[in-house]
Amino acid sequence: MTQHDSLDAARWRSFTRDQQILIIGNEMHRASRIQNPEDVASRRLAYERVLRLTDLRVEVQTGRSLRRELLRWRDLAASLYINASADPAAHAAALPALLVLTPEAAKQIPHTTR
Repeated sequence: MTQHDSLDAARWRSFTRDQQILIIGNEMHRASRIQNPEDVASRRLAYERVLRLTDLRVEVQTGRSLRRELLRWRDLAASLYINASADPAAHAAALPALLVLTPEAAKQIPHTTR
């Protein structure tokens, strides 16, 4: 059972769009902290949580343009999951690409380059 298994669409809707993107970003940040080559399984679990939350965001999304961008970003996250031993630069590029989807989340981009 993963951390967000009990989170359903009804509960997810209670968060604002900005909060949802930031929660997904938080999971991406957790994945970035697991960069040892031996930690592939842990990194893959982190990306599973990212994909689960992204799927919830897509499920509750009503506008087509943001949905399209979320699905594109999900493809990027899925490629990180498939290649969990990917270099940190690929992960570092994916997080700002997510945060730019909402104005409030985009304010966090300068803090992701540390």
